[in-house]
Amino acid sequence: MLDGELPDAKRPLVLGHEIVGTVVGLGSRVTGLALGTRVGVPWLGWTCGRCGACTSGRENLCEEARFTGYQLDGGYAEYTVADHRFCFPLPEGYPDVQAAPLLCAGLIGYRSLRLAGPGKRLGLYGFGAAAHVLIQVARYQGRQVYAFTRPGDVAGQEFARELGAVWAGSSEQLPPEPLDAAILFAPVGALVPLALRATAPGGVVVCGGIHMSDIPAFPYALLWGERVVRSVANLTRQDGLEFLALAPRVPVRTEVQRYPLEAAEQALEDLRAGRVRGAAVLDLTGSLPSARPDTSGLASGRGRISE
Repeated sequence: MLDGELPDAKRPLVLGHEIVGTVVGLGSRVTGLALGTRVGVPWLGWTCGRCGACTSGRENLCEEARFTGYQLDGGYAEYTVADHRFCFPLPEGYPDVQAAPLLCAGLIGYRSLRLAGPGKRLGLYGFGAAAHVLIQVARYQGRQVYAFTRPGDVAGQEFARELGAVWAGSSEQLPPEPLDAAILFAPVGALVPLALRATAPGGVVVCGGIHMSDIPAFPYALLWGERVVRSVANLTRQDGLEFLALAPRVPVRTEVQRYPLEAAEQALEDLRAGRVRGAAVLDLTGSLPSARPDTSGLASGRGRISE
């Protein structure tokens, strides 16, 4: 959003889309939440509930959907307001800082994995916040994970091996065995033909980001053999409920670098430069004011946000 890659964002806008907070105010129509409840606020912040997508279990494709930190103010703030229907109760055993990356990196990774199919050999292109969560789920399911990083990212490749990757190397390399599926978390269109080249006939290449640079032309032979290229759009609330129930069973452990709110720019710059191991999290607990905001909206919270 800050870099202008997504169009028509709300202005002015509070950034931030993976929020962990404590409910400090409730609107008159809120049900299922109480003051003091710890909740997570994901990327998907509102849908119409009436369209064909919403009424067929595909609310992630609602054309009127609004997203946290995009059309709705996000979590780079001491307090935020959220629709209670899109707030998730969080599993016990996860401190706020470790829970935050589950809400987008984890959820989008989980949906990407479902759409990749049941193949045993899984490639992950880009080993950052989402991949470091997803590799744990994939290994729990008995899959072999092959990790691809930008050329020369020795630290990222070693991180992947620490988390159980059977192979880690450059995105320009071929894995030792053809992949059944590949998930692209790096928003680089040039990775699509590289992933197709690494994928066996019948395999699936999933583009897991909401933005990607242009995909270059490539020979039809890379797609032939019933290979599939598909995108993942957002998430559904059902995805969230399933993943947050699964995470403690794996158990998923998130690795985070913590920043104060005042260092948000530095956190974003570290992400751009690939200097973050795991996920970057803004910890706002030292930034909370003594006065509370107007909480006449649906639900208001405070806490951490991950990016």
